[in-house]
Amino acid sequence: MALTAKLQLRQSQSLVMTPQLMQSIRLLQLTHHELDRFIDEEIERNPLLERQDADTAGAEASLPEADASDVAPQGDWFETSLSNDAEALAGQFDTTLENVFPDDPGGGDRLGPALSASWKSGAGAGPGLGASSADGFDFEDVTAAAPSLRDHVREQLALAFSDLTERLIAADLAEGLDECGYLRVDVAEVAGRLNVETDTVEAVLRVCQNCDPAGLFARDLAECLALQLARRHRLDPAMRTLLGHLDLLARRDFAALRKLCGVDESDLIDMLAEIRALDPKPGSAFLHSGIETVLPDVVVSAAPDGGWTVELNPDALPRVLVDQTYFARVSRQASSREDRDFVSQCLQDANWLTRSLDQRARTILKVASEIVKQQDAFLAYGIGHMRPLNLRTVADAIGMHESTVSRVTTNKYMLTPRGMFELRFFFTAAIASAEGGEAHSAEAVRHHIREMIARENPAKVLSDDAIVDILRKTGVDIARRTVAKYRESMSIPSSVQRRREKRALAAAGP
Repeated sequence: MALTAKLQLRQSQSLVMTPQLMQSIRLLQLTHHELDRFIDEEIERNPLLERQDADTAGAEASLPEADASDVAPQGDWFETSLSNDAEALAGQFDTTLENVFPDDPGGGDRLGPALSASWKSGAGAGPGLGASSADGFDFEDVTAAAPSLRDHVREQLALAFSDLTERLIAADLAEGLDECGYLRVDVAEVAGRLNVETDTVEAVLRVCQNCDPAGLFARDLAECLALQLARRHRLDPAMRTLLGHLDLLARRDFAALRKLCGVDESDLIDMLAEIRALDPKPGSAFLHSGIETVLPDVVVSAAPDGGWTVELNPDALPRVLVDQTYFARVSRQASSREDRDFVSQCLQDANWLTRSLDQRARTILKVASEIVKQQDAFLAYGIGHMRPLNLRTVADAIGMHESTVSRVTTNKYMLTPRGMFELRFFFTAAIASAEGGEAHSAEAVRHHIREMIARENPAKVLSDDAIVDILRKTGVDIARRTVAKYRESMSIPSSVQRRREKRALAAAGP
């Protein structure tokens, strides 16, 4: 059989992840702080992008309608110069909106009247929208940085030792402290590295353990607590025995502890009170890691008609402008084809970013509005009335893919009259009804278990089996192992441990 070359036509379908689609997906799952950092990077890379500060927003708001269009830069991600016509967009980006925004290819016309009104009211232009109080004064810019744990320790060690060798040993030990103040290096290892006797390192360590706060340079929890008790002159033999059996304390085996320590029940209660007053992590006070404030993406408030108003938080929406005036001026002055191509590409990227931000805001609002609709009873009456909810239910209701809803609900927060919650909080498993009715939310069942244990009689502590019987009488079909799992997830001890604690508290009196 002869081998010959042939030309064949074959038609097939494939999913292509364009750079624009990848960017849209990435923007959808970013938090507010991550989105701010991403936009800052894009602004630094793209000369046609810039943020609108409060002064610019106020100036535009105060201008007459006829003159507002003269303000440069023009356009933002709510009023972009990017054409909403699908054919024009397809020509600009060599693709269609259906490929990049399959959930909303046509822009805002798919939003219902209520969602559209909420979105407009939550994203209306105004002074300070999307900006962080440019006129305010930030004291963090002028205050001195807080000292670290090692800086705090070095200041004390510099006065504690006069011998140079001891200072070097102490400095080496200080480098072995972890963020909680515990010594994480072996004394023998330090002695071998510095070529000194182990006893010398031990002596230096004992001096280092006198540093403030008490408990620094401890090698384990028992030693940390012992150092603090010794500073208070409360490290007696009974307390040493208690610290030597912290495993029994963790299991709340108070009878064994009383026998080992040789104390009665009232003395043991006093000892436990002293233990609780100690700090198991003395170095944590010097942790100054950057803490990002949680900013709600959606704000829910009661409506006059008895419903709920769902709005995007304007402070969580980035105000990005596309400088059309600068683009027109640079395009006219571009002398080479490479320059013109670069500016055109910057304009396309800027327009696509504003379109992606617009789509991100619409998608978050759609998902949040459906969550509020599904969990209306929780907002009105509390956690005991939360309904079971999954991602597919929301996705089917708003006509989106389940993966899109999953990205939206990750690290996004909703401010409600009952507090601030992550959107994931509203998705809970369903527990069947014992009477064949509507299923119960797992979060509501946890709440009921917590309330029952909080109200239980100290003389008759509820076991897991008793909790199961009570829940089944209220219509919740739940297994004992599920009750135990929920109880452990809420850090609630078993009935045996609770009985010991409540008897000890009752014996201690008021």
